[in-house]
Amino acid sequence: MNNKQNSPNTLDEIKAISFFSTSLYHKNSVEEVLWDITKNVIQQLGFVDCVIYVFDKEKGVLHQKAAYGQKNPYEEVIYNQLEILLGNGIVGSVAKTKKPELIPNTKYDRRYIIDDEERSSEICIPIVMDDTLFGVIDSEHPEANFFNQKHLHLLTIIATLCAQKIKEIQTKTRKPFTRANHYFKKLESLMQFRKIYRNPCLTLSSTAEDLGISACYLSSMINNLLNKSFIDFINEYRIEDVKNNLHSEEFSGYTIVSVGLEAGFNSKSAFYSAFKKHTGLTPMAYKSQSVLRCRHS
Repeated sequence: MNNKQNSPNTLDEIKAISFFSTSLYHKNSVEEVLWDITKNVIQQLGFVDCVIYVFDKEKGVLHQKAAYGQKNPYEEVIYNQLEILLGNGIVGSVAKTKKPELIPNTKYDRRYIIDDEERSSEICIPIVMDDTLFGVIDSEHPEANFFNQKHLHLLTIIATLCAQKIKEIQTKTRKPFTRANHYFKKLESLMQFRKIYRNPCLTLSSTAEDLGISACYLSSMINNLLNKSFIDFINEYRIEDVKNNLHSEEFSGYTIVSVGLEAGFNSKSAFYSAFKKHTGLTPMAYKSQSVLRCRHS
């Protein structure tokens, strides 16, 4: 590999600054910024994986908040979402020192932590605002020696642009989310009256489109108001539907699984997993307990 290919040049810098500045210009939330960065790092730099960790100062941990590649199977979902203690692993070390690192071969670095699968090289860049750590941009590749100084330089520029945009968003005066929010009231109406949660193909994007807002805005609104994810929000409606229908005459001829599918779950496993998560019981155990309570009342 020749030095010309490895060394950054002014044209690369100008292109990176121009592209990412333009891409981030209309982003209105931190979430939108992070997801946009991960997607475009892969598409523009030819990477196969990119994850952004955000630092939780109170807990001293880094949370995976956005990803693209294998870590992101669909929508804004992160597979095998990790938390890393400050100082642990390569990501934690970079977060602690606030200095970027390029690891040619992870096989020879004892700090390396396997995420969704083992990869051979890694590059980590801290996102720093006013000398305060915000998070880390991390990318891995299956080939050893894949990343070079050009990648390191361009990712450092991207991390700086990311920090500038996040600071801009955070310093703007914004009204806090409330339940009186027009879009939240419209969302509740879609759930309660149109019962859109019964659609097994319902997604964050399709719901946001119905509301006339971005997927990131919708995700932020639910998270801020209810402290839960979009999936948990939808599944709670589905589970309440199931609980109401398990004993109704209308569904007396249905199996328990069929009741779950009618409520919007797209598979038996998704239904049982969500039901157990939200109630602590399997659907069968819940139905049996309900029958016993009715007999003793």
